[in-house]
This record gives sequence, C-alpha cells and structure tokens, in this order.
Amino acid sequence: MRAAIVGAGSLGTIIGALINHAGKQIDLVDAYRDHVDALNTSCATKTVAIDLNVPVKAYTPDQLTGTYDLVFLLTKQTSNQETLAHLLPYLHPDSSVCTLQNGIPEHSVAALVGRERTLGGAVGFGATWLRPGVSSLTSSYEAMKNFAFEIGEIDGAVRPRLQVVQAYLECVGKTEIRSDLMGIRFSKVLMNATFSGMSTALGCTFGDVLADPKAMVCLAFVADECIKVAQAHGVRLVAMQGEDLEFFKLLSATDIPSKMVLYRKIWGAHTGLKASMLQDLEKGRDTEINFINGLICQKGRERDVATPFNDKIVELVTEAQQRRGVNNFGYLSRFDELLNIHANDLPNQVAWS
Repeated sequence: MRAAIVGAGSLGTIIGALINHAGKQIDLVDAYRDHVDALNTSCATKTVAIDLNVPVKAYTPDQLTGTYDLVFLLTKQTSNQETLAHLLPYLHPDSSVCTLQNGIPEHSVAALVGRERTLGGAVGFGATWLRPGVSSLTSSYEAMKNFAFEIGEIDGAVRPRLQVVQAYLECVGKTEIRSDLMGIRFSKVLMNATFSGMSTALGCTFGDVLADPKAMVCLAFVADECIKVAQAHGVRLVAMQGEDLEFFKLLSATDIPSKMVLYRKIWGAHTGLKASMLQDLEKGRDTEINFINGLICQKGRERDVATPFNDKIVELVTEAQQRRGVNNFGYLSRFDELLNIHANDLPNQVAWS
C-alpha cells in the first residue's frame, strides 16, 4: 500500500507525523519547498500534549514518481483544479482519493478524479502551522484522540476501502465510518462557518469569540442559518462529538441563551484555535470563505433561505482578503444592523455599540 498526504500544511503535518510514528509509511507532499526540506530533516509537531520528531519522506509535487493507492487531500479547495490535474498521472484505476478538506468538496473532487475514486471525511480537530517542518495541535489532545475523523462515501455505501482509510487515520485518533457523509459534511460546515467564520471575520481565536456575548449571538444566528439551509436541501445534520447540532436551530432570538452551554461544551476544548482561514489572511493568501460560509449563502439562495449573518461574514473576510490584511474585533460592530432587527428578543447583556 502506497499512501500520501497531498497538502502537508498544519493538519497534514500532524496527521503525517502520527501515521508514520505508528509505523505506517505515508509520504507528505506540499508545494512549499522550504517546508518539504524541513520535513525531510524531521517532521515535528509541537504542543503541550505532543512533542514528536518523526522521520518522514516529503516531496514537492514535481518530485512525485510512480502511483499511489491512497491519497489524503488536505490542500485548500481554492487550488483543487491545479492540484488534482497534477495528481492524476500518479493515480491508477483503483486508487482512492479521500478529501479531508473543509466545506463539501466531494462532488467537485469526483468531477476531476472520478466518482469511483472519491471518498471523503470530516476532521474533528485543529492545528496551526508555525514554521517549516513544525505544526502545533491547537485543539486538546483528548478532542483529537476521541473525535479525529468521520469518513464515508458520496452514495452512503460502506465499501471495504473505507476500512483501509480507517486503519491509517486511526493512527491519529478515533475514526468512524459513516453512511451519511452529506449529513456529516453539513455538520462540519456548521462547525467551520460558526467559529472559523467568526474567528476569521474578527481576527481572533475561538476562545475570544466564546468569551464575547455579542459575538456569540451573531454566531448563534450563523449556526441557525446553516441548519435551515441543510434542512431545505433535505439533509439532516448528524451528531458530532456526541452532540446533536440541530439543537442550535432557533425558533426566535429568545432561544439563544439556552444554546450557550452546549456551545461551550463542544468548543471549550478548542479555545486556543485560530481558524485556518485567518492564518491564510495573516500570510496574505486567499481563504476558503466561499467554500464554507459562502457555501451556506449559495445553498440558501438555491432554496430561498435567507442567510444574512453568513453573508456578512463573507463580506468581512472578502474585504480583508482583497486588502491583504486582517480584521480586528472592532469589526463586530458591522453586525449591528442585523442584530437590531432582533433587538427586542435578544439577551439583555449584549451591548450593540
């Protein structure tokens, strides 16, 4: 079995290190040559809970040879066309490409590599790229070990190749095979659209969002829009980290205070996490905003479901992206017009100005 991680950035570095540490050989592929050179010296993951230096084999895309039986795709969706076009010569007819990207990328990946070679999954932990060869686990070690991955097929079938993928990913943490991949995907979109979206729009960590009542009210509306869009498309969100995310659906703004305990229970283990989209802004790169919050906006328009809070996040992140800058928490005031629509029903402790 010849396997590779294509897109060995923050998550890919940690996943690759742990798979190799467990004794399974997996190549790491990344376009950043300095990072590849450092990985070939020693693949390092640095956190309070993990301190590993694991020998790995790393390559830039132009250094690839032969074919791979299994590829984990961890590049940004913004580069899928280019990445997968380059990858095709290194796949054989029975290869499997497992996309672990954000959003709902399976159908676009299948259009490029073939539906018969495509499967996908959601990642239940976060990481931050620090420097060439070094990434930091920014979720708790327990969150990674207990809720690492959920994987499945586009059509919901449970095929033997899923067990092969599971065997690799179990080296990192618990990996569950599911027959409801689209439900998983919409659940993960909610998780990303809420805290990753707000983290990126406001230039802060997940913990900063959790600590601010006004930001959390905005986030509650973001989650509500995600659920209503999924339901309009006939998709029921599945439980993640043992919790039913459809609990976050709102009948009105008066429901918001009752949701806060569960938000803190789920995301309290990820307070140090900084969204990968925010990391992209800090590096002057384009983000995946159109594949996360923007996906909810697009899918909402298809079913006439309004998504004003997701629209506002897309607006703020797109502005920052265009000026190659990073927003700050002061941009929270840009939500005031939307919040004032619900002012009579909102929690008293939230200040609008």
